[in-house]
Amino acid sequence: MSPEVLASLEALLFASDAPLPLERVAEALEISADEARLAVEALRRACETPDRGIVVVEVAGGIRLVTRPELAPVVLRLQRLRLRSRMSRAAVETLAIVAYRQPISRGEVEQLRGVGVESVLTHLLERRLVRVVGRKAAPGRPLLYGTTREFLEHFGLRDLGELPPFDAPPSGAAGDGVETARPEGDLGAPDEAGPTAPEGAGVTDAPGAGPAGATPRG
Repeated sequence: MSPEVLASLEALLFASDAPLPLERVAEALEISADEARLAVEALRRACETPDRGIVVVEVAGGIRLVTRPELAPVVLRLQRLRLRSRMSRAAVETLAIVAYRQPISRGEVEQLRGVGVESVLTHLLERRLVRVVGRKAAPGRPLLYGTTREFLEHFGLRDLGELPPFDAPPSGAAGDGVETARPEGDLGAPDEAGPTAPEGAGVTDAPGAGPAGATPRG
């Protein structure tokens, strides 16, 4: 297999945000399906050397690049540093509301915070700390939001049952008769030690992944 084909295949897999079916690889590279499979196997072998940080895997009916499982702690440290440097107070407060009240709609979050949160929710979705979990059975069927597996990883939680307890403010402190609650813990600064990565689990970017933990308290 020519170096040019392998380089093109690696670029395709790197640029794709989802696993690429083999037939799509063949179509994009303008080669046969058999040649595409040979190219995938060649790239897989090339990535098996200790000096490479990525591996080629077959998942969900397609081919994709993921980070090596043993390097997951390094990637997670980068994610925590990125989160800590970019999380605004508005993002932390919105994330706390979603974490404790999920599933919750944007309108309900805005009612609790007293301000619009569209841009903040968009930021949290991009950070993969929250995700769409369904629609509310109400007029307009608004989207419902919940936290993700990445949320648990960022804050070193095994499941949602490990969220710190609510510390409710005095009655009327929030204004407008809307009861709010603030966690005693700090969701704005992830645990420096962080969680240990599951053995054999590569770091991927599956947006549909969600927590498998207990229901939130409160």
